Order: sequence, then C-alpha cells, then structure tokens
Amino acid sequence: MLKPPWVFPRPSGLSAGHDVRRLLRELRLATVCESARCPNRGECFGAGTATFLILGEVCTRRCGFCANVKGSPGPPDPNGPAAVAAAVRRLGLAYVVVTSVTRDDLPDGGAGHFAATIRAIRENDTEAPRHTGVAGGAFELPAPRCAGVLVEVLIPDFAGSAGALETVLAAGPAVLNHNLETVPRLYPRVRPGALYKRSLALLRRSREIAPAITTKSGLMVGFGEQIDEVVAAMRDLAAAGVSALTIGQYLQPGRESLPVDRYWLPEEFAALEEAGRAAGIAQVAAGPLVRSSYRAREAYHRLAEH
Repeated sequence: MLKPPWVFPRPSGLSAGHDVRRLLRELRLATVCESARCPNRGECFGAGTATFLILGEVCTRRCGFCANVKGSPGPPDPNGPAAVAAAVRRLGLAYVVVTSVTRDDLPDGGAGHFAATIRAIRENDTEAPRHTGVAGGAFELPAPRCAGVLVEVLIPDFAGSAGALETVLAAGPAVLNHNLETVPRLYPRVRPGALYKRSLALLRRSREIAPAITTKSGLMVGFGEQIDEVVAAMRDLAAAGVSALTIGQYLQPGRESLPVDRYWLPEEFAALEEAGRAAGIAQVAAGPLVRSSYRAREAYHRLAEH
C-alpha cells in the first residue's frame, strides 16, 4: 500500500542531528526514536532532543506493531541512569522523556531503573537557563546545564504490578504515560501479552495514587479499527482519569511487522481530536505523524495552561 503524502517525515536539521547522535554514541545510550524507526526522529534530533530508551533494546514481548528486537535481554546497565542524566545536562534539556522496552524478565519490570533515572536527572539540577528548541534556524549544543528538569516517563504495564507503578510514581515524574495503543478487539493481534483492562487499570491507579502527576496515554490507528471503537477507547481513558492523549497513524516499521490496514485522512484525525475532548480528555493531539513523545514539552505546558 502506497503511503499518502501526509505521512511522509518532516525535513530535519542535519547538523544538529549529527551532534545529538554523536553524543548518544559517546554515552552509549539508545533512543526509541531510532529503535522504533520513528518518522519524526530527524526533526527531533535536529531540534536537539530525543526520547531515551532505558533497560536495553531487547523486548520480552512480541507486539505486532513494534520494531524493537524481541528475545531474551541481558541485565540492565547500572550506569544507564547516570548516562541519561549526563545527556540531559549536556543537551541542556528542560523536558525529558524516558521510556523502555518491556522487561517481563525482571522482578519489578524495570520500575527501579525508571526511578533511578528520574533521581539521577534531578541530582544534576543547577539553576542555569536551558535550551527549549531551535533558535535562528540553527541549533548548537549548549554548555552543560540541567535546571528544574521535568521528566515524562512512558512505561510498560509492569505485568500489572501495583508496587512497580508506585516505585515510579514515588520518584516524582511530571507525567506518567502508558500507551493503550489500540482498541480491545485488536489486542490479541497487535499487543499479544498485554491486556486492555490491565493497561486501563494502571492508568486509573496512577491517577488515584498521585493525582498531581499528569496521566497520559496514546493510541495508534491503521490496524483495522473502526472510529466508534476508537471513540469508545477514548471514553475509557477519560473514565480512568487520563488528561492527555496522543493519536497517530501506524506506519509499518519493517516487513516483519503488521501491515497497515488503511491510512486515516487528516480530517479524520481532526474529528478524533474533537471526539477526545468531548469525551473529557483535556489535551488531545491527533495527526498522521503524532507520536507519544513528539513535542511532549509543548503538550505538557498547554495542559498546564488549560
């Protein structure tokens, strides 16, 4: 199926993108931008930012949409949290998104590593100004700085462990994000090993435990879902206390991944935004290239203003 013109990646800032890639290699850090083959990675690297992938690059589940390597991962890198904090400091980021593969092999699902990463970023705080985007058409890596950093975590379901979720929330992220990904009918094909109700329960529990922490989720379309199913999922998310939602077009990252059933039109994404807000979700971003962590800082501040 040929891609329509509205799903092609945006142009990137090549020079700044090379700087970010070089820093990531130096610190031996992975990003979901590259591992998931995100269509926005050129734009984000060009703006001097990335979504950090912790706990390795090998996932213990076999979701049909994902490009991450599947298999038996090794132990988490004990230096990983410090490396992420160093990258945040050297990039001068004000807002950081940290995510991971699913690690069902770990007793806590990797929750302790998430918490350690949040704490490491906080321990680097100083009172310096920071980079918030591209200025004057070009980006240069600023001098080391790291003040008042807001951390968004995009977590797996931790196999439903309430203790693991509490470990992450206790570290104090600004946003707790967990993606629902698709409608319940398609879970066996799209998210084998995951449970729709378990993901909803995680989001609801997060809101109950830490109401001051923004609860966020994400959906993809293009698997064969119907619009009424997507609207029903949004209502479920609103009932669970989710206040921010992203909806994007699924793009097949490789031949081994599920094929695209259809490409949703831009006007359909606009209709989804309206339906999400009508369902009671305060901040909804929907579009062909919208992703969970894409322009996350701007979304967070829009929600705060709301």
